[in-house]
Amino acid sequence: MDYRTRTAVIITGMSCFVLVESLLAELHNVAAISKMIASGGFLAVAVLAGALRSTYGRILFAGLACSVAGDLLLIGESQRVFLAGLSAFLLAHVAYIAAFITRGVGLRWMALAALPVIGIAVAVLQWLAPHTPPELSVPVFLYTTVISGMVIAAFGTRGSGAPVLILAGALMFFMSDLSVASQRLVQVEFPTYVWGLPLYYAAQVCLALSVSQSRSH
Repeated sequence: MDYRTRTAVIITGMSCFVLVESLLAELHNVAAISKMIASGGFLAVAVLAGALRSTYGRILFAGLACSVAGDLLLIGESQRVFLAGLSAFLLAHVAYIAAFITRGVGLRWMALAALPVIGIAVAVLQWLAPHTPPELSVPVFLYTTVISGMVIAAFGTRGSGAPVLILAGALMFFMSDLSVASQRLVQVEFPTYVWGLPLYYAAQVCLALSVSQSRSH
């Protein structure tokens, strides 16, 4: 990792820290600015790591860009904006799946991962069901299905010899979304973004850095 990429990673991490602290202090304008910087940070990491030099990297970069759009949309609080943000992240996961398939997947690894991942997804949907408004039930089901598919594909690409960064990023992304679900749908009192946001940005940085090991694909 060269110094420019390392600097972009550090900026993303520091901005995430400021984001969490500003949310806790209810400094919403500071939170919005730090969120934009942090999200732009992982885009910069991808470019500096060589995302635009491979098919895998370009598809993954499209997913990261969709994630940035989702981040910006989720700054708002309305249900319509939440749905738009959910749609942006759904497109991001579709792009990640396409990137992983382009990188190469091991079907045996995907088959072994499918049962536990689907089991966890079913448990999450059951947990969310009593708290999900009727108009969001289908989008939440679709999103949970697609992100579960993304995790299964990540296991598959790891089985094909891909860097562990991909699998780590996919798993952390899945866990970070539990934080969003807890905050937006279940509406728990504890600020779950305290652990969810660091996991999310770590996930995106891991995925962005994975392109440096995939330039031949």
